Amino acid sequence: MTDLDIHPALLPAGFEDVLPPAADIEARTIEALMDGFARHGYQRVKPPLLEFEETLLSGSGAAMAEQTFRLMDPESQLMMGLRADTTPQIARIAATRLAAAARPLRLSYAGQCLLVRGTQLAPERQMAQAGIELIGFDGPEADAEAILVAASALASVGIERISVDLTLPPLVPSLLEHAALSAPAAARLAIALDRKDAAGIAAEAGPLAALLLALLAAAGPADAGLDLLAATAMPAESRLLIDRLAATVHAIRARTPGLILTIDPIEFRGYRYHTGVSASLYAPGRQGELGRGGRYVSNEGEPATGMTLYPDIIQRIARRPILRRRLYLPAGSDPAWGERFRAEGYATIAGLAPVANAAAEARRLDCEAYVAGGSITPIGDQ
Repeated sequence: MTDLDIHPALLPAGFEDVLPPAADIEARTIEALMDGFARHGYQRVKPPLLEFEETLLSGSGAAMAEQTFRLMDPESQLMMGLRADTTPQIARIAATRLAAAARPLRLSYAGQCLLVRGTQLAPERQMAQAGIELIGFDGPEADAEAILVAASALASVGIERISVDLTLPPLVPSLLEHAALSAPAAARLAIALDRKDAAGIAAEAGPLAALLLALLAAAGPADAGLDLLAATAMPAESRLLIDRLAATVHAIRARTPGLILTIDPIEFRGYRYHTGVSASLYAPGRQGELGRGGRYVSNEGEPATGMTLYPDIIQRIARRPILRRRLYLPAGSDPAWGERFRAEGYATIAGLAPVANAAAEARRLDCEAYVAGGSITPIGDQ
């Protein structure tokens, strides 16, 4: 295909134009989520879409290197990166521009991210994020707060019933790292764990088989799973992680007893830089994550946790925001009429030339009504 063969409407795979009214719905959904974060004291920051590669991919950002678009900056002649995730940028801001700010630091953000490649289930390579980061406090109360603030923001857009799936991304990798498994066996075990294949785990895990099968059996409702894990022998390092998970569940239950909580101790896919209790948020009966996040180490070694919500998915099931009703103002209308109706919440569409039939013109321009003699006339009455 040459440049001359590309149709003007053709976009690269994984990218799309968002048209009216979808773009307006998305923007209003994001602002509703951000308002939900602000009600809990999270202050908004706005990092740039583009940064120097050296800083963008430092610290926790290194985990996003394979998904980062790179280009040469013609001004500085240095390599730049387009963000694939916003959290590493917030960590940089906290460690530099806000280094002297009081801790714990509560920050929120919203913006677009670009990915080098999508997945079979999520082929989009441009995605919206809206999230929070709680930096400078290491405790189950912070883990619980990040999850509950995200749940509260979802409730503000009409998604009041969610389930929270808690996991420990470093748990299984740390066990495998210390196991005396051959490279082929470790590869086969990784596949079995990914598929949650009990028979495959039993066949490949060697001395780890009993522990990994217990972790697999614990997946499900949080209380029952934690009871099973409490009775399971495991290394001290693993026990600390399980105890932290239990403490986080307790902290969530103390504040929101009715929230649906599940655990999946062997799940670690997609958690690129997380070091402790992490979570994915779902709407029961719906496919796809509404958000995910968890504990990580911020820049300068600061403890941190956060949650990132995915507005592109959220808006599909959220309460539809109230959009401005479109009102046609025929050419020559008194400007005061437009001011009055805009103050009442209408979007006024001004006629630029006289027309014979105002109702027909209003309908053509996707308006619900038009103004005649200073009064609103619904086109449905015509």
